[in-house]
Amino acid sequence: MNRTTLSLIAGTAALAAVTAFAAFDGPSAAGASAPKVAADLPVQRTSLLCPAPSISDIADTSYTSFTPVTQGAASSGKAQLQSAAEQSADGTDNSQSSGSQTGKGAKGSKGTKGTKDSKGGQKASGASGQPVLTPKAPGTPATGDSSGADAPALIGTADGQFAPGWTVQETTEVAAGTGRGLQGVTCGPADTEFWFPGASTAASRTDYVHLTNPDDSAAVVDIELYGKDGAIKSPLGENLTVPPRASKPILLSTLTDTQQPDLTVHVSVRSGRVGAAVQALDGKTGGDWLAAAADPAPSLVLPGIPKDATDVRLIAFTPGGDDADLKVRLASPDGLITPAGNETLHVKSGMTTAADLGAVTRGEAGSLVLTPTDRSVPVVAALQVVRGKGDKQETAFIPATAPVGTRATVAYNSGTGTTLALTAPTATATVKVTASAGSDGGTAATKTYTIKSGTTQNVDVPVPSGLQGTYALTVETTSGGPVYASRTLAATEAGVPGFTIQTLANDRGMVAVPETTEDLAVLQK
Repeated sequence: MNRTTLSLIAGTAALAAVTAFAAFDGPSAAGASAPKVAADLPVQRTSLLCPAPSISDIADTSYTSFTPVTQGAASSGKAQLQSAAEQSADGTDNSQSSGSQTGKGAKGSKGTKGTKDSKGGQKASGASGQPVLTPKAPGTPATGDSSGADAPALIGTADGQFAPGWTVQETTEVAAGTGRGLQGVTCGPADTEFWFPGASTAASRTDYVHLTNPDDSAAVVDIELYGKDGAIKSPLGENLTVPPRASKPILLSTLTDTQQPDLTVHVSVRSGRVGAAVQALDGKTGGDWLAAAADPAPSLVLPGIPKDATDVRLIAFTPGGDDADLKVRLASPDGLITPAGNETLHVKSGMTTAADLGAVTRGEAGSLVLTPTDRSVPVVAALQVVRGKGDKQETAFIPATAPVGTRATVAYNSGTGTTLALTAPTATATVKVTASAGSDGGTAATKTYTIKSGTTQNVDVPVPSGLQGTYALTVETTSGGPVYASRTLAATEAGVPGFTIQTLANDRGMVAVPETTEDLAVLQK
């Protein structure tokens, strides 16, 4: 017998042994080895998009980046914010000054080289190739500033230790003119669908939809408008192209000649993905950013109405084919109450419905809770909130939001002027709130609160000892039912009570990763 024959016999025997091992030692059909629960691990990469902050030449904008310290996160990584007007990966010039903005009054972003501010932070700038803001370590906020109307939209990426729970706050002060006051927005991830109840094409309003494309291929977007009588025909809102790594502000009044005080804007992406936010500016009552509302749902919570609100307006819309009947209740410090004269709200299918709730909080903390009266019909909703009187009024918005969940963070808080509202609409909950170290110094501090079922509390937030600069607040639900939260920033300028409100949603810093093992049984299938 020659050597080749012997080798063939040996190889065949070895293969038979492997096959037999797989057949007898593989997982049994009865599932003797039950699958293990997926492990929650820190995310490894996060992307955020910040809209261009203002069209005002006298605007002053602050950016704050923060990543909470996360157990199990990588030991290295980086995070940075760069102008969306920079060149894409294929070398195409996407400067906003080349006409990517749409609508009257829009200004192009010229972009200038980044500089250092007086506090040592990074000056936000244009398409110079330098990051607008570069954080140094998790647990400590990093800040940057810009001035005027030329600050561009920003594209942010974080990986490694900076990715889990990364948040960026954009806050703008405008001293005078349309939209004067305090405007704030939490920079958000790209997506393919957004709902904005609370927009307007009224004569006093100047509302822009900001679309930012983070990718290296163009995105195609539709903008649909719904008023009190239903859908508004707007061919100009169809097939809008957002160039790669660019931002396009679109003035709503250029999409329709119809003046509507209350609109629902639906942004849907045909191809690609975008970040979206509405900048709602009023000539008399200031303005703010209107963030996207939570996905359509039968029950909604709109947390953190300021206790000194002088007027609150509820705007709701149902995208389905059925009308919705909602029970309207206010979660006060003492429990759920029904606003007199606004016990229920009927929302006709495909039509935007508004209700004026007036000074509904009456000097106490409050959150609005919407639930179906009978059958469940998905709706979207937001609140338009006004503080002050006469010519000293200011406006902000509270969209319906998702629960805090495991953890949520909001940046850019100061020693004064910050109000954190916590709501537990269905069951008592325990919440831990951590104030980070200050951006320029200070030691982190933590407090724990119990929020009773059906109530809202404006809690006495912890403040870092020896605080210098600004700090971040991280909210964690430790036990009990779902908790909803919002943060109000207030700053009075020239007697005008400027303020802005941001809701807190789960930071998605952890992801479930299933455990995998080898299974040789698949070789037999």
